[in-house]
Amino acid sequence: MKRKFNLPVLILMVMTTYIWSSCTKEETRATFPLSATIFHSVNDKQVAFTALTHSAVSWKWDFGDGKNSAVQNPVHVYEKGGYFKATLVATDANGTTATSVVNLALSLSSINYLTGNPNEPGYKGKTWKLATNHTSNTDYLGNCDAALTTAAGTPKPLPNGVFGQLGFPDCYKDEFTFYYDGTYVHNNAKSSGSSFSALLNQMVLNGGKNITNIAGKDYGMCLAKYTPETGAKFTLVDKEDLTVASVYGAGGKLTFKDVSTLNFTGTEFVGFRDVQRKIIVNKINDVSMQLIMFMAAGQSYFPANTHVLVLSFEVVK
Repeated sequence: MKRKFNLPVLILMVMTTYIWSSCTKEETRATFPLSATIFHSVNDKQVAFTALTHSAVSWKWDFGDGKNSAVQNPVHVYEKGGYFKATLVATDANGTTATSVVNLALSLSSINYLTGNPNEPGYKGKTWKLATNHTSNTDYLGNCDAALTTAAGTPKPLPNGVFGQLGFPDCYKDEFTFYYDGTYVHNNAKSSGSSFSALLNQMVLNGGKNITNIAGKDYGMCLAKYTPETGAKFTLVDKEDLTVASVYGAGGKLTFKDVSTLNFTGTEFVGFRDVQRKIIVNKINDVSMQLIMFMAAGQSYFPANTHVLVLSFEVVK
């Protein structure tokens, strides 16, 4: 005899099976642990923050300037430039928290970029070295004329690591540390006490007896022994007119107007040693700067400058 099924009962059985199956799948679904990471983009003093989180149900921001927010992805405008530490605390449904921090350098002045944050715990100045990436930074060898035109027969930009290719890679090893109080420390121990120098200037100083590597002689460059000055100071001026001796200038002089300059006490310098040690800061940010350094490479005109080295520097981590 055929067995009859009650339709409502059959429907109930199917629904019960479906619900049980769904609950089982829900219970086995993967659950990500709480995590928090900050992504941010900067436009002058405006910062757009994004909280990249898993399993968070609330977000608390401390922007480091006394202001706060509970929005997941806030946009915050800082009233003034400076160094700030923004903190995100994400909380999940169980009350567990995860914290992420990002350090900001906003709308800084040149001295801030050059010397770092003096209020940071353990502050030890800011150390720079010559960057090997010349291509992206558009570094080049130029003439000491008003337009700083590219020197004949040389590429613009220079190939990456070009000085190593020419045979004197130690020029990339000198380290230059700037402190907010104007103190300056030059360390050339990594290059065995030699520094990147102008060949002609070394010949004039002592007949070239301090030269340790002459591989760059075709371009008027060399490595030469140098003892860094103890207690050296630097001066950074944001805007001034700089007059230098130049074979291209009227009366043997050339003036660069409204430029940012770096100057040093005693015999000190940054990057490249020559007669003209007051140089131009072409551009600078928190991780990179490009300097215009002068070179006197014409024996008949010495000490007037004939060329410039437009080279970039990077922060030593």
